[in-house]
Amino acid sequence: MNKRRDFLKNMGALAVGSVLLSSYKFAPKSVSNPGIQLYTFRDEMLADPKGTLKVIADLGIKQVESAASSKGLFYGLTPQEMKKTCKDLGLTLRSAHCTIDDNWQKTIAAAAESGQEYLVCSVIPFAGDTVENYQKIAERFNKAGQECADAGLKFGYHNHDYEFKTDQGLVLYDVLLANTDPELVHMEMDLGWVVAAGKDPLAYFKEYGQRFPLWHLKDMKGKNSVEFGKGSLDIKGLLDHSKEAGMKYFFIEQEEYPAGSALASMKLNMEYLKSV
Repeated sequence: MNKRRDFLKNMGALAVGSVLLSSYKFAPKSVSNPGIQLYTFRDEMLADPKGTLKVIADLGIKQVESAASSKGLFYGLTPQEMKKTCKDLGLTLRSAHCTIDDNWQKTIAAAAESGQEYLVCSVIPFAGDTVENYQKIAERFNKAGQECADAGLKFGYHNHDYEFKTDQGLVLYDVLLANTDPELVHMEMDLGWVVAAGKDPLAYFKEYGQRFPLWHLKDMKGKNSVEFGKGSLDIKGLLDHSKEAGMKYFFIEQEEYPAGSALASMKLNMEYLKSV
């Protein structure tokens, strides 16, 4: 009970500041439609999904990407409830993270019912850091892409850092890109993890063009999530190349909270976006 009372108190305390943030008009087109990966608010979403979405909307967020949780893809809400809640708050449920597992067909059905555009796999379905395994993964992703397309969805894949290991002189992420159909597999580039792996996102934008319609904006210090401007990610420089990458939507993801809470960290992130 105390934990929930503290949670609601913190939500109310931030609401005043978030109203100010929601009135700010982001100048560059690339940041005028900010999104969030709800894993940022994973505990809050499980405790009170509708109340948390209200606070998120008040922060000025426009796009939402859900994530599979212990209560399902929509934190205990039905697909229709999630869709309506977001719409009523001026949010667009754009995407969701999931895994390709035994419930894959049910996941596709739930995503389609919610009205979202993308369904993004966030974990490789087969373990093994080899070229052969990533060719197998690519084949499965192409199939998943067709399955999603048949349901009116777009299939995507979200990277971490392990995809940038090498085998037989090849970067495994490059193997994935080379063996997936661009019409069926849409890459969601987690910029923070790419940089943490020692790679340059701009090099991928240049080589693979429009393959990256979705981004995760995540600043990192080493392999730890920090607020924008406190890590190694050149956020402004990357956003300046958003057209080159084919970026349509970006989602802020904050995995840890140096500022003390998800809400406090997100407030700093939104303030930082004013400067880019």
